Amino acid sequence: MTAPPFAVSDPLAHGAGNGITTDTFVSAGRHPISPTTPSRADGSFTSLKRTLSGSGESVDDGDDSKKTRPCVKRACNECRQQKLRCDVVQVPTYKSCHRCRRLKLDCKIDSSFKRIGKRSRNMEMEKEIHELRRQLATQQSSPTALSPSIKAPPSEAASPRISTIPSQLEQYITSEQAVNSLLHLRSGTGGLSQERSPNGHLRQQRRLEGITLTVEQVDHLFERFFTLFHPFMPLLDPSITPDAYFAISPLLPWIIISVAARHYPPDPNLLPSLSAPVSVRLWATLADVPQNYVVVKALCILCTWPLPVSSTSSDPTFMLSGLMMQIAMQIGLHRPSHAQDFARFKEDLREEELRDRVKTWVACNMISQRVATGYGQPPSTVYDWALVPSASNGTNYQLPEEVEIRLSIERFCNKVTRSFYTNKMDPMGLVSDEQRGIMSDFLAHDFEEIESKLRPNTSAITYLYFRAAGLHFRLSAFFDSPESQDYRAHLTSLWQATTSFLGRVFDLDTVGGLLLHASNYILQMIIAAGFTLLKLLNSFFADSGKLAHGRDLFLKTIKAIRTVSVATNDLPSRLAEVLAQLWKSGGSGLRAGQGQAKSLENSLQLKVRCRMSMSLVYDSVWRWREEFQAKERGNLETAVKNPTNPDSNVESSASSTIDNGLPSEGLLGDGFGTGSNTFFGEANNEVFDPLSWMLDGYTDFPYDM
Repeated sequence: MTAPPFAVSDPLAHGAGNGITTDTFVSAGRHPISPTTPSRADGSFTSLKRTLSGSGESVDDGDDSKKTRPCVKRACNECRQQKLRCDVVQVPTYKSCHRCRRLKLDCKIDSSFKRIGKRSRNMEMEKEIHELRRQLATQQSSPTALSPSIKAPPSEAASPRISTIPSQLEQYITSEQAVNSLLHLRSGTGGLSQERSPNGHLRQQRRLEGITLTVEQVDHLFERFFTLFHPFMPLLDPSITPDAYFAISPLLPWIIISVAARHYPPDPNLLPSLSAPVSVRLWATLADVPQNYVVVKALCILCTWPLPVSSTSSDPTFMLSGLMMQIAMQIGLHRPSHAQDFARFKEDLREEELRDRVKTWVACNMISQRVATGYGQPPSTVYDWALVPSASNGTNYQLPEEVEIRLSIERFCNKVTRSFYTNKMDPMGLVSDEQRGIMSDFLAHDFEEIESKLRPNTSAITYLYFRAAGLHFRLSAFFDSPESQDYRAHLTSLWQATTSFLGRVFDLDTVGGLLLHASNYILQMIIAAGFTLLKLLNSFFADSGKLAHGRDLFLKTIKAIRTVSVATNDLPSRLAEVLAQLWKSGGSGLRAGQGQAKSLENSLQLKVRCRMSMSLVYDSVWRWREEFQAKERGNLETAVKNPTNPDSNVESSASSTIDNGLPSEGLLGDGFGTGSNTFFGEANNEVFDPLSWMLDGYTDFPYDM
């Protein structure tokens, strides 16, 4: 009989004297062993041979006392944390594993050790970093010197020590010496020297590319911002020091400085110098995703006072206002009491933090509405339960009375826009004359209701915003048909709204010269009021009584626009020159003769009708181009340097001709240039860049002006 193919040739394998055969191995569930089979590392084969040759008794699987149990091995804590193979030796003497020896780690085995997940570790790191930033801000805002030994709270869950902060969080703390000593981050100050403040503290100068500001300059600019500009948008906290603002954001403090540099007597060239570096810092910050709470505040300030640009195509204000709203919703500002639903870990907000989130969300909506109104675009606001009156929200959401009134004013502007200019059945979004008349009655009632909330102690700036909303409302009269029943009544209401708004503007100029620091939205509405006077005073609407008062208001309006100008040859100065030239070419308001009543009546109709209430401005500049530039009658750049005097019967030498460089984008930018010149380092463009297909060097117009 042939031996089985797996028979063991060793005599022990035949069970001499033991009764063990190959069948025994098979029946026991074990594989027979070949003599060529190598011995296993754990010595199982050797153990088997000892068992077979030792006592002379057969192996009994059911006898636990006879079985040899292998030693239970455990990995060290560090290898278990990383889920790696460990070669630690415990007996007879403890010997560290190869990995711990190589990395110089503490190799030990704890029976109570529990592995920590990466998510938990990251959460602990984020909490620790948040606590460090909070302590840093507290230390800097206190009168005591900033100590370089701020320690993070101990974390029981985090096994390794945190020695660095993720790069995406460097933006909060890059410029502070204390953070450098704690977290070993580069400060990015470019080796600037330190200055000792009057209280004996060492403070660093601030540098942005090639611009260096001393401690005194930074303090003065911050004080100037909170004194002159802050009342128009009271969003930031004046009690926070400049160093604290630099500690929490690389963008926000430079936005504050650039706004405060407008009409800055000690250094008139500071704003043009800051424009390009701050713009670079802005886009670099926005490219770092995800964004944070402080970036939203920076965008709020920037959209209120935009950086100077040369054309609408390079003016990012309307786009930035959309980003501001989207980032605010992404981090949950529109749901202030449920911030944890938009965060990676639970956030326990204190009451003052909750109030600040509500305040910031309100500011986002007000600024977004003003940008949309001033640029003639649909708003991206979200007016939901978080912005309802304070009585419905409880004490945690109560807004200051002044802020609540301003919010109601902007909600009214939103209602005007959606009532008059968002008709889905019309190609231009306009409602019919009949619908406009009905909606005007309802909106007039809402406007009066807001007016009843104003108090004698209400600030002059709030009254100015209120009158600007009234002008936005009544500018819809230019869309009425001359044959409509309420045409003249609506024009009368427009006249009253224009004169009331300009009256508030001139009153503001007497209150500490605040007009010089007004927001871009106020400037846009002043320009719209100037073009409204130009239209009405050269039409059938003007009579002897209105003409004298209107002429005085118009001259003051041009002066106010030129005063608000922040740089030579920028948008306000150019549009003021356009207004002056159109005024003189129209006979300085004397065109309204009885023999021209029919043509003057038609002259109030607009050809540009898709820019909502700002259509008047676009339409007027378009007509100016046809009357002056298309006929090659002038050089506007020269005229701006030698402004036309609208009150003089002698035409200035500069106003006789106008070149191909137009006033950029009628009101919707901060500056523009002509010809081969540049403004703030940017190439010059035509006036209405969105309409450049029509205005780029062509003298034939599709409309009969």
